[in-house]
Amino acid sequence: MCFDLDSAPPIRTISGAAVSHDDLVLEAPDGNHFAAFHAAPEEGARVGVVILPDVRGLYRFYEELALRFAERGYTALSFDYFGRTAGAEKRGDDFEYMPHVQQTTSDGVQTDVGACVAHLREAGSGVVFTVGFCFGGRNSWLSAASGHELAGAVGFYGRPGLNADGSPGAMQRAREIACPILALQAGADQNITAEDNAAFEAALTAAGVEHEIVTYPGAPHSFFDRKREEFAADSEDAWNRVLAFLERYS
Repeated sequence: MCFDLDSAPPIRTISGAAVSHDDLVLEAPDGNHFAAFHAAPEEGARVGVVILPDVRGLYRFYEELALRFAERGYTALSFDYFGRTAGAEKRGDDFEYMPHVQQTTSDGVQTDVGACVAHLREAGSGVVFTVGFCFGGRNSWLSAASGHELAGAVGFYGRPGLNADGSPGAMQRAREIACPILALQAGADQNITAEDNAAFEAALTAAGVEHEIVTYPGAPHSFFDRKREEFAADSEDAWNRVLAFLERYS
């Protein structure tokens, strides 16, 4: 997984913010039931965010991230990828996630994203973005090419090209992308190179997709972590860019 179990989003908590939160089980159109965590300002919000976690699926880091969005006036919904193979129950820290990751499909993930988007819209958020990390970063950008009518899609250190199984990434599907893209990449990522990011930018430019690709020199994969104090400035910049992106396109 990207983060340690004791990691936390490197985002200041807003004390006294009036937010509510709930553990949910959502149903996708194909009948899949999956876990989700919903956080919202008490007065509701016009703008919603679907959070796509890293390869471990839904756990504490992404629940806290949803709360940080809610404190800033956004309704947020983090969801789990493994309802089809592991059920919708809460899991322990010893959950072996990789066998379940290997059974996910792009179509299945996007079916669940669609259910999350529908839930946010039913709750009053007519404008919806996706924000994803690693495996979720890749799938966040793919969400922009999957008919969800998003306002924008953000990915942290996602793989933009072909996946290991040969399935197309956002780079290959750039002409299908229907909203602005923000990519926040790690300059010292061992699996996503500068050439990968340059090719992604070229594909988005050729497709006429409004985009911004930011690379943080020397930052490792998963730098967006309170424990990574040496990358605190990069994390702050990345978070500010996410908030500015949401503001600009909502």
